[in-house]
Amino acid sequence: MTSMLRVDQLNVVFDRFQALRGVSLDVGQGESFGLVGESGSGKSTLLRAIAGLVPVASGTIAVGGQKLGKKRDKAFYRKVQMVFQDPYGSLHPRQTVDRLLQEPLAIHGFSDGEQRIRRALDEVGLGSGFRFRYSHQLSGGQRQRVAIARALIVEPSILLLDEPTSALDASVQAEVLNLLEQVRRDRELTFLMVSHDLAVIAHMCERLMVMQNGEAVESLAATSLATRDVSQHYTRRLLKASEGFVRT
Repeated sequence: MTSMLRVDQLNVVFDRFQALRGVSLDVGQGESFGLVGESGSGKSTLLRAIAGLVPVASGTIAVGGQKLGKKRDKAFYRKVQMVFQDPYGSLHPRQTVDRLLQEPLAIHGFSDGEQRIRRALDEVGLGSGFRFRYSHQLSGGQRQRVAIARALIVEPSILLLDEPTSALDASVQAEVLNLLEQVRRDRELTFLMVSHDLAVIAHMCERLMVMQNGEAVESLAATSLATRDVSQHYTRRLLKASEGFVRT
């Protein structure tokens, strides 16, 4: 499998607190890879380091075989887009959906904006009727669909997904997860997905890495979660605590 995203011995330090400690992973092209762990384990920090939102103390990140520098350019954000946990906070409250979708098109200089906006809204199941609504006129699930449309509109190769459904009701969560899986298949995207919910990761991902205190504890196939074929005590504790994986 061709490597699409490779992280090697990554360290992130905030003041004197080491948030990531020598983390490495390799995600293949078209793969969906999960990151799990308790709050504060470093999984969201890893996503933000890849996206250039937090400074890296040492280590390397490569996308499509090309190592990234300290700053991300427009070419990077054409390839890599991020969907955040909070659909309320990630959308500007005073901008219509149309304006929110036009912004990345303007930044990247696309001339076929009208066609891209229509396609993106249709793809996430909203349609043109939502185009001139404001975010406060949308439900949480609809807001997250807009956030996904905004990420997809520049046709990236990689989506970084930071707990993309944890702020949503259970029924809406399932709809958005199914949408993401459909989009990944249709566009042959590569996913790096953070979740505290092992059932979500087992459903969405082929492989995963377990993180604790900024370190990689264990890497395994997602099928190993269902069979409990894990080697680390910390992973077994997560399985026991995770709803849907408790032994009955």
